[in-house]
Amino acid sequence: MAQKRKTSGTDSKPTAVRRIIAKYGGQTRAIIPILQDIQDRERWLSSQVLEEVARELDVPLAHVYSVATFYKSLSLEPRGRHICTVCMGTACHVRGGTAILEHFERRLRIRAGQTSPDREYTLERVNCLGACALAPLVVADGRYYSQMTESKANAVLETLGRRSERPHRNPSGAGRRR
Repeated sequence: MAQKRKTSGTDSKPTAVRRIIAKYGGQTRAIIPILQDIQDRERWLSSQVLEEVARELDVPLAHVYSVATFYKSLSLEPRGRHICTVCMGTACHVRGGTAILEHFERRLRIRAGQTSPDREYTLERVNCLGACALAPLVVADGRYYSQMTESKANAVLETLGRRSERPHRNPSGAGRRR
């Protein structure tokens, strides 16, 4: 009978991946939330992490890779601590989405699809966020910002920068998402 996982001197200490898998009872059908939780923690899914998930769930590595590459929300590349997504759907494009995207590129000094060298920011361009009445739309760290302008973009980046500098200080709790 084949062993489920290899044993070594480091196996006695549970890894973050093992703890996350245990949270879902080691069930293969929970592979998507497992990968999401790992990505939330690590900000991306490395090949080593995918191999460990495959080994721990006792599934082929090809299956884990197919799930990780199928969903756009999962990334096999390092992502920034802050994710800025600019909508380029028809309504957003017509209402100035291109100028907004270019403004983010200039301010962050990266192109859409890139992560800053310090891994603070990832800038994404999407075809549609499905909220056309809010155009042009930007999503920054999961928060929607409607009728975006360059001055509003500056304010969003300033807010994200402040959060980067003081991630644990917000005594009032204002602006926090949980």
